Amino acid sequence: MPSLTTQSASADPTAVVAASQYLVFRLGGLDYALDFTKVQELRPLKALERFSSEGEIVAGVAVSRGVIMPIVDMRIAFGPRPPEHDPLTDVIILKLSSCVMGMVVDGVTDIVPLTLGQIKPIPGASAVEYLVGIGEADGRRLIVVDIDKLMSIQKVQVGARQAA
Repeated sequence: MPSLTTQSASADPTAVVAASQYLVFRLGGLDYALDFTKVQELRPLKALERFSSEGEIVAGVAVSRGVIMPIVDMRIAFGPRPPEHDPLTDVIILKLSSCVMGMVVDGVTDIVPLTLGQIKPIPGASAVEYLVGIGEADGRRLIVVDIDKLMSIQKVQVGARQAA
């Protein structure tokens, strides 16, 4: 005789909905979320050994656990340059499909489970490939991003750059 839980799960395919874990971080007063499986580790900015610093958005190069990686300051990409790093400034070390890199954010708040049903499309943002949608979790609205698409670097061919 089959168990009652098996019958109810197979009778209602929406009864069992797997939630994925999302890391929530703050940038410019807004809450963003990214797929937690892309996170390798979290570090305070001051704990990273940085040995190069250049550019506006690329905040330099750092070493974490023997891996040399670029550090992208998302605070600059998403708003005006903050005057100083405060103690809450975090670096999310990402393991992307193409590389390992660090992303500087105002701070990491928590990890939340979200189902696909909790993530709604953003009206008028279909042309922005890295925006997955708006997630609702614990009464908060989260901007869910595809971190691989957001951090992908477009290679510009030398001839194309000269033509422009």
